[in-house]
Amino acid sequence: MKKVGLILLGCLMLTGCTAVRIDTQNIDNMVSVILSKDNDLYNHVGKGYKYYVPRGVTYIDTNEFNEKLYSNGNYYYLYVDAVSFYHEKELEYQENEEAYYSKKFEINDKIAYLEINQEKDKYFIEFMYNYARIETLVDKEDINDAVMNASYILSTVKFNPNVIKLMLNEDYFTNKEENYDEFTSKKSEVETDNFLQYSDQDNEKAKEEENKD
Repeated sequence: MKKVGLILLGCLMLTGCTAVRIDTQNIDNMVSVILSKDNDLYNHVGKGYKYYVPRGVTYIDTNEFNEKLYSNGNYYYLYVDAVSFYHEKELEYQENEEAYYSKKFEINDKIAYLEINQEKDKYFIEFMYNYARIETLVDKEDINDAVMNASYILSTVKFNPNVIKLMLNEDYFTNKEENYDEFTSKKSEVETDNFLQYSDQDNEKAKEEENKD
């Protein structure tokens, strides 16, 4: 039995040397590995964009460019910024030393940021990349899974410039362009408080439904 154990251990060590393995305990590594992949997968199409909903995540609803997703008791809110994409607006973000986690990434000539803040007994995740942002409110033990799901989703967001241009020409974004500033970090206390309340209510409803089942 000891010999079998040693052989298996040796195989695992060799496999680790030849394969790329995502360390889900290391957020830096996980984000860098997933976002750096050139992934053309998609299974959901929106207005002028498409993206991939990974296994274990469920699409719930769409409100213009806002999408609601669900996974393992938690709701994810995806905000797609087609206006900033069309105008090629650059992302501005400064790392927050007071946050539970805050980091700016430069991957594939694009800027990304991930910020996590503790809100009472929950953790508010704000992740932006590729002209799209995901927000979610989770328990501490769900942080790694949430970051991994968000990384896969954001890495697959692809825009259709022709469709977006047509929508602009049809004045679809007329009101949004005047006051639209989605492609910046959202740290407004009022907005964050509203999101946290909304998300917390959703998560409680989801847990109640799971308990009924």
